[in-house]
Amino acid sequence: MSKIAVVTDTNSSMTPEEAKKIGVYLLPMPFIVNGTSYLEGVTCTYEHFFEMLANGDDVSSSQPSPESITDLWDELLKSYDSIVHIPMSSALSGSCGTAKALAAEYSGRVVVVDNKRISITQRDSVYDALKLIKKGLTAQEICVQLEAAALHCSIYLAVNTLELLKKSGRVTPAGAALATLLGLKPVLQIQGEKLDAYAKVRGMAKAEETMVKACEKDIETRFKGKKYIIQMAYSGDPKSAMEFRKEVRKHFGDSSIEMCRLPISICCHVGAGVHAMGVIEQDFD
Repeated sequence: MSKIAVVTDTNSSMTPEEAKKIGVYLLPMPFIVNGTSYLEGVTCTYEHFFEMLANGDDVSSSQPSPESITDLWDELLKSYDSIVHIPMSSALSGSCGTAKALAAEYSGRVVVVDNKRISITQRDSVYDALKLIKKGLTAQEICVQLEAAALHCSIYLAVNTLELLKKSGRVTPAGAALATLLGLKPVLQIQGEKLDAYAKVRGMAKAEETMVKACEKDIETRFKGKKYIIQMAYSGDPKSAMEFRKEVRKHFGDSSIEMCRLPISICCHVGAGVHAMGVIEQDFD
């Protein structure tokens, strides 16, 4: 059986500690603050990013340099036969396309998975890749399996502020001003492709209720009769998010529901105070 390395990036909501524990290689994603580039978890902590954001600093997401990707691959291929590289969705960033172009120079030893995922769903794909390695699949076969299961998941995000979405052009200035005046909180969704609007409700409590009902609907329809897990994520201060997780665990009778950090690449667009949850089908247990 060939020796396969799994590579992902910090957009998977995976921490360096978790990646090391499970034997996965983690590529830190860059982001830009006031024209200066940082690497998530390497040259800037999660907490410091939100301090800069609170100060009104200009933030934007970025892509890893080709050299940072190929340097990691080259080092790994000294010890491994092949690599399964799992980046964020190509629908949300050009970094997946860049990785695919670079992999074309590696004679099939590097396979880039584009299964349209990010954050908690991308993280789940990493665990799926490890399961498939244990089953004896090749890197190419793992890629085929993961891409076939791409849309077997949902994420919902309750956004606390529309300012950064207004900046990115996803909501008009007038719409953002009206929503702020009325206390409206947008609930966004990612179901395999782009970030889309799901609902607009008054207040975070109603937004959380909306996400719970959306996940319930997915469980009763899209994932009916299938094995699934519920996962959660947050941005900024975890205190209120952990209170929400307590309610969600009680509602679904599931104490195993985990809480992860939303990656900084997403936080550059949605800001602090986001609560998110999703349903992920378990295809490879």
